[in-house]
Amino acid sequence: MTGLSLHSTFAMPAKKRTGSRKRKVAPETVSEILERLHKTYPVAECALIHSNPYELLVATILSAQCTDARVNQSTPLLFKKYPNARKLAAAKQEDVEEIIRPLGFFRSKATNLLGMANGLMERHGGEVPDTLDELVALPGVGRKTANVVLGTWFNLPTGVVVDTHVRRISQLLGLTTAKQPEKIEQDLIKLLPEEEWIGFSHRLIHHGRRICIARRPKCRECPLLDVCPRVGLPPLDE
Repeated sequence: MTGLSLHSTFAMPAKKRTGSRKRKVAPETVSEILERLHKTYPVAECALIHSNPYELLVATILSAQCTDARVNQSTPLLFKKYPNARKLAAAKQEDVEEIIRPLGFFRSKATNLLGMANGLMERHGGEVPDTLDELVALPGVGRKTANVVLGTWFNLPTGVVVDTHVRRISQLLGLTTAKQPEKIEQDLIKLLPEEEWIGFSHRLIHHGRRICIARRPKCRECPLLDVCPRVGLPPLDE
């Protein structure tokens, strides 16, 4: 955008910026955050129960707008009835809907599961691929879901998983001013070492469930308190 000339006769009112200005986070602050998260959550694992990449892919699709705990209550029956992509691709939509009904948005999720399973059968012989491009090309599989599967099962750091916890806490920590998950992910990719991309998300999710709880954050118990600007939160009482 072209700026005003210094010789302009009339001054135009400045336009408000809507989140375009990036906060600069010092590298040492990022390192301190990572170190403390490692110390607090030494074991960083995905909370979705699975025993193979197919089960993880299914569970991750189901986890949209739903807690992992609720997903874990429905997947045992789902996996028992449809243990692989071949079985799921041949399933009736109403039968899948009935099993996953408690998870919410069950019709669209069933459609996504069947589309994904048919995609696996048609393009990959029923096996879950291990590349980002192949995964996101499957029906119902977005970048977040692909990153979960690639990072958790294949240990491939293709990006940073941005769920509701990661989005909220990254904003509170001042690591991003973005609102959209895709832009938040890009901000985090620039800040974090690649070897931290997978574990960072798992640790921030654990942190969001145990301490930095959305409606009642336990700031005084938080190991990150003195390095957290608490963006958007009211000041702590003295």
